[in-house]
Amino acid sequence: MTSIGANPGMVDWNLAVATATRLVRPGPEVSRDEARAVVAELRRHAKSAEEHVRGFTRMGTEETHDTPLLVVDRPGWVRANVAGFRELLKPLLEKMQERRGSGPGNAVLGAVGGKVTGVELGMLLSFLSSRVLGQYETFAPATRELPAGANGGGRLLLVAPNIVHVERELDVQPHDFRLWVTLHEETHRTQFTAVPWLRDHIEGEIQSFLAETDVDPMTVLERIREAAQSLAGGRPDAEEDDGGRSLVELVQTPAQREVLGRITAVMSLLEGHADYVMDGVGPEVVPSVEEIREKFQQRRARGASRLDMALRKLLGLDAKLRQYRDGERFVRAVVDECGMDGFNRVWTSPNTLPTKSEIAKPADWIARVHRKPEA
Repeated sequence: MTSIGANPGMVDWNLAVATATRLVRPGPEVSRDEARAVVAELRRHAKSAEEHVRGFTRMGTEETHDTPLLVVDRPGWVRANVAGFRELLKPLLEKMQERRGSGPGNAVLGAVGGKVTGVELGMLLSFLSSRVLGQYETFAPATRELPAGANGGGRLLLVAPNIVHVERELDVQPHDFRLWVTLHEETHRTQFTAVPWLRDHIEGEIQSFLAETDVDPMTVLERIREAAQSLAGGRPDAEEDDGGRSLVELVQTPAQREVLGRITAVMSLLEGHADYVMDGVGPEVVPSVEEIREKFQQRRARGASRLDMALRKLLGLDAKLRQYRDGERFVRAVVDECGMDGFNRVWTSPNTLPTKSEIAKPADWIARVHRKPEA
């Protein structure tokens, strides 16, 4: 395994990967030939989805889609994400390390704490690795194949065992479901490759959020510990603690709340846009799209066990589900009123992104962005 940094610091990232890989749930039973066929089909669907998404959204060109596509298993998803997490959270963890101090006793405590946190973070990653169908990994670290900044510096991940698991659970046509999923993820790739400033803007907002963090490091680590203990069955009532606050809510300051509002708005836009596109393209290329959407929405609404709901609350994942719904409503309302070209003005600059309040009131965004200048 490739080392992810020699000094573990506040988090032993290598141990997090090792723990998650060891604890990850096995995927659905498939033969080797079936697995190869699934991977090949997902790659074909990703390629065809590029054209469908470009045609429907009127965004990007064939030349902009030069970011890598990886079809991965659950451990592969863990390894891919840990590297991105480490880079994104580096400023926050360095700040937390400085607050703890650098004396001999603190160094020993830090090493032990880093391993404990690495194990617990690995437990959370193992949990999440069985739930992600696909992801455009926006903050993938630079590689020899993809230097930093090349068309957003991201890569598209499709988690094959999770896609197979859900299509079996929903009892839907596998070919249609796999294409439907890739339409959503390819929309994310189109968003970031066709809008060159988007990645840097989001990263800047996240770093602004992290820079404003003013919380004792042990408080954050304890929050991670609570989530891990919930996963292990030791804290089934975690969603009731502290009013059910998530990790994100815990570290907010007044300045962070402003930044978080902007981040929430743009993530709602991106997720809602992807949902709108996958359903808009669907009827032409996915014959059973209505059945898939109905069953998938029912699955989202049902949620899972009480434990799963506790973890979703603690990690802020319940907010992501609202982003799909609210963002899709915003996109649909704007396209209905202004057409696709009118909606695409949202990608002009950071100033034309909707605010959090405009996501809920699309007419306000339309009035602001499409209003005619006074004579």
